[in-house]
Amino acid sequence: MEEKIRLGISTCLLGEKVRFDGGHKHDRFLTDTLGQYVEYVPVCPEVECGFGIPREAMRLIGNPKAPRLVTTHTNQDMTERMQAWAEKRVVELEKENLYGFVFKSGSPSSGMERVRVYNEKGMPVLQGVGLFARIFMEWFPLLPVEEDGRLNDPVLRENFIGRIFALKRWREVVASGQTRGNLVDFHTRHKLLLLSHSPKLYQAMGQLVAAQKGTSIKELFAQYEKLLMEALTLKTSARKHTNVLTHMMGYFKKELVADEKQELLEIIDQYHKGYVPLVVPVTLINHYVRKYKQPYLSNQSYLNPHPMELQLRNHA
Repeated sequence: MEEKIRLGISTCLLGEKVRFDGGHKHDRFLTDTLGQYVEYVPVCPEVECGFGIPREAMRLIGNPKAPRLVTTHTNQDMTERMQAWAEKRVVELEKENLYGFVFKSGSPSSGMERVRVYNEKGMPVLQGVGLFARIFMEWFPLLPVEEDGRLNDPVLRENFIGRIFALKRWREVVASGQTRGNLVDFHTRHKLLLLSHSPKLYQAMGQLVAAQKGTSIKELFAQYEKLLMEALTLKTSARKHTNVLTHMMGYFKKELVADEKQELLEIIDQYHKGYVPLVVPVTLINHYVRKYKQPYLSNQSYLNPHPMELQLRNHA
């Protein structure tokens, strides 16, 4: 890749000792594996807000929809201080050209979801969002976001990384010129990828691209980007992938001999039943794309949505 993808990240996940107890939460997949393809922009809300290292632990209390951030022992309310800093920080982050953010799970400042919020009796409910994370997601509603704990799930991991690479391709198209031709070309190359996430939004986006008259090109691109990120946020499934794989097989109906067709059908069925990972049928189809020089499929981002070295489809 010519330019690395810039991702925001909770600083402790990089191995920096910035947590309340002076420790870290180093995630080696993020630094050693994904880090080969991305450039991280670290953010530690508590440290940048001036709370120091080490510091008194904090937690969320009250209404999960609008919790207060308080210290656990001295009960100091840090809500306004954190919110004021966060509102300023997201404006600064606009200049960083981010493609997404990886938050620290469970953090009262950076947790993306299911953060503990304590009621007046001291009982927690897993319904909170960290103060900084909430402000970030409201400020950048289309950016892909995820947290370290959820990235241990192979489907969620591929979903998030697939989104940031798709966003990179989209921004490259926007930078090359907001023209109707560029939009049609991008949509054509991403049809099967979109279909694997949401058949419903795939149809809606196709209708948007086809009915371009009466809409300014700027508005057309804005509507398409919103639908693109909404569609890719939806999880793929074995059923949806099987649908796409079977659809691709139709492009070889005149080329595949009987044995090749039977082998592909069997491997797709094995994937559907969970016996082999997605990389197996995709690799075979890629082989047939090269062997028979299939022009439409050779341009489909579905077959190569992210670097193979990440091995994201080896476990899905």
